[in-house]
Amino acid sequence: AATKLASAEKLMYFCTDQLGLEQDFEQKQMPDGKLPVDGFLLCVDVSRGMNRNFDEQLKFVSNLYNQLAKTKKPVVVVLTKCDEGVERYIRDAHAFALGKKNLQVVETSARSNVNVELAFSTLVQLVDKSRGKAKIIPYFEALKQQSQQIAAAKDKYEWLVSRIVKSHHEVWANVSRKMQPAPEYQDYVYLEGTLKAKKLFLQHVQRLKQEHIERRRKVYLAKLPQALDALVPDLDEIDHLSRAKAEKLLEAKPDFLKWFVVLEETPWDATSHVDNVDNERIPFDLLETPAAEQLYEAHLEKLRDERKRAEMRRAFRENLESSPFVTPGKPWEEARSFIMNEDFYLWLEESVYMDIYGKHQKQLIDRAKEDFQELLLEYSELFYELELDAKPSKEKMGVIQEVLGEEQRFKALQKLQAERDALILKHIHFVYHPTKETCPSCAGCVDARVEQLLGSRFIRQHRNPLADPNVDRINLVILGKDGLARELANEIRALCTSDDKYVIEGKMYELALRPIEGNVRLPVNAFQTPTFQPHGCLCLYNSKESLSYVVESIEKSRESTVGRRDNHLAQLPLTLILVNKRGDAGGETLQSLIQQGQQIASKLQCVFLDPASAGIGYGRNINEKQIGQVLKGLLDAKRNLNLVVGSTSALKDAADAELRVVMCLMCGDPVSADEVLLPILQAQPCRPAPGGGAAV
Repeated sequence: AATKLASAEKLMYFCTDQLGLEQDFEQKQMPDGKLPVDGFLLCVDVSRGMNRNFDEQLKFVSNLYNQLAKTKKPVVVVLTKCDEGVERYIRDAHAFALGKKNLQVVETSARSNVNVELAFSTLVQLVDKSRGKAKIIPYFEALKQQSQQIAAAKDKYEWLVSRIVKSHHEVWANVSRKMQPAPEYQDYVYLEGTLKAKKLFLQHVQRLKQEHIERRRKVYLAKLPQALDALVPDLDEIDHLSRAKAEKLLEAKPDFLKWFVVLEETPWDATSHVDNVDNERIPFDLLETPAAEQLYEAHLEKLRDERKRAEMRRAFRENLESSPFVTPGKPWEEARSFIMNEDFYLWLEESVYMDIYGKHQKQLIDRAKEDFQELLLEYSELFYELELDAKPSKEKMGVIQEVLGEEQRFKALQKLQAERDALILKHIHFVYHPTKETCPSCAGCVDARVEQLLGSRFIRQHRNPLADPNVDRINLVILGKDGLARELANEIRALCTSDDKYVIEGKMYELALRPIEGNVRLPVNAFQTPTFQPHGCLCLYNSKESLSYVVESIEKSRESTVGRRDNHLAQLPLTLILVNKRGDAGGETLQSLIQQGQQIASKLQCVFLDPASAGIGYGRNINEKQIGQVLKGLLDAKRNLNLVVGSTSALKDAADAELRVVMCLMCGDPVSADEVLLPILQAQPCRPAPGGGAAV
C-alpha cells in the first residue's frame, strides 16, 4: 500500500521472457530509482480455487482496501478469471464494492483478453480527471463484443492468407514476413496472438494439400479405365482371377509402365509423386483404394456386357440369315415381329438392330441383283428383236416379265419392282450399246480392268518440275496445328504480288500454298492431290503437342506411299521451324523446344530453323529475307534429286516388252502371261458357267 517506491539501479521489466535472459533484451534502468504510485488495481479472484474459501479471501481484500483507502489514491476493484467465475462470488464482490464510496468494479478475463485494457483505462481516468470517463461493460457483454471482434478479424485474416498462400509448399516464416504490413494480420495477431495466426495458416496449407491430392486422385481415377482397356481388354484373361492375381497380371504386361508407376514408399499421397504433375502415370497402390476397386469391377462388368451385346448381335444376324421371312426389300416394320424376341430388347437398342438389318438387306439386295443379272444373261434371246434405240414397248416389257416371272431370281426382287425394271432397261441398253460405262459389271468390266492393268504395269518417267532450271512454279505444303499453318500462309501471301507471284534471287515464281492442320490420312488434308504435287514442306511448331503432330503427320504421309512408284514424298525436302507463342518470353521452355526440334530435325533428316530468335513467328512481321532463304533452300534440295524414277534400262525393257494378256470371260480377271508384268490383280474365283460348265 506504499505510494512511494525506491528501486535504485533496477532494470525495468516489460515482459516475463526477460527473467534470466536480461542480456537478450533491451536494458533500461529506472530513471532515479524513485517511483511514485498514482493508483491501485485491487484484484479479486472469483473462480473456484482449490482449498480456498472465498469468504476468507473477501475478508483479506476488505482489510487491504482499508489500507489503500488511507493513501487517498484512486482504487479500482478488478474481478479476475471471470471466464471461470462463480456467480455467487461475483455477486458478493459487487456487494463489497457497493458498500464503499465511489469504488468501481471491472469484470475481466486475462485468458480471453476481456476488459483487461478497460481496467487500466478506468484507473487512468480516476487519476487524470481531464480524461473522458470510461464506460464499464459487464463481462458477458464484453465477451460477446470481443468474440464478434475476433470473428471479424479472423475472417479478414483468413481472406488474407487465402489471397497470399496459393501453394501447400509455403512455409510460415516466409508468409508471415509478407503479411506483417497488412492490417488484417496485425489486428488478428493483436487479438489472438502469433500462435493462433500460425495455426490458421497451417490449417489453410493442409487444406490446399488435400485439395491438390484430391485433384490428382481424380486425374488418376479418370485414367484408370483407359489403362484397364489398354492392358486387359479380354474378359477371358481376368474374369476368373482374384484381385491380387489380376494386379500381378497387370504388372506382367509390356505396357504396364506406360500407365502405372510402382512407388518405393506408400501411400502414394504421402510421396513426392503427388507433386509431379508432369507424370500422370497411376500410382500402383491406388488400386487398393475402394474407388479404384469399384472402377475395376465396372471394367469387368463392361466387358461382360460387351460380350453379351456381341452375342446378341451375332444371334440376331444368325436369325436374319435363317429366317425365311426376311426377303430383299422387306421393310424393318414388316420383318420385326418375325425376328425379334425379348432378349434382344434387353441388351441393345432397336436402332442397333435396325442398322444390322439394313446392312443385311443391302447384302440380300446386292446378291439378288447379281443373280437377276445372271438371269438376264441366260435369257438373252428375249432381247434379240428389240429396236436399235433400245426402248422396248409396254407390250415387250410385259412379254419379258411374263417369261421371267416363274423364275425365283425374278421373284426375289418382288418388293423392288422399280429397281428390277431399271436393271432390265440397263441390260437392254448394254446389249445395244456395249461400253465399259454401260457394263452391268461396273468396276469388274473387262475393258476397265485391262486399262487398269496396262496403266499400272509400265514404269513411267517422272520428272521433278523443280529440277528444271526454267521452273516457274513452287508447290509448298505448310504443316502445323492450331492455326499455325493458316497464319503463316496468310503472312507469306501478304509478301506475294497480287497474282501470287514470289521473287527469289531476281526470278519470278508462282507460289501455291497448301496449309494442313488436320489428319493427313484424310483426303482433304493429303500432302498431294491430283492437281497438287508438293515440292517442299514447312513444318511449324510452338509446343510439344504441335511438334508431335508434325512428326506423326510426316510419318503417316510417308507410310501412305510406301511401295508406290511415285513415292517422292519420302524424299520431299522438309524445313522444321519453331515459331513464337504470343506473349512467350522464352526461358527454359523455349530452350527445351529448340532442343527437341533439333533432335526431330536430325531424325527426319531435314533443316531446322529457329526464326523465333530472329524475329519470325506468327503474331510478328515475317522477315521476307528469311522466307526467301527457306524457299531457296527447298529449291536447291529438290534440284539435287534424281530426275527420273527408275533406271533407263528398266524403261527400255518395259518399252520393248511384248504384252500378252489372257482374260477370263466370266469374271473378267486379267491374267499375265509374261514375266515382265508385276504381280496380278487379285480377284474373286471364277463362278460356274450357266448349265454347270466351267468358265474359261
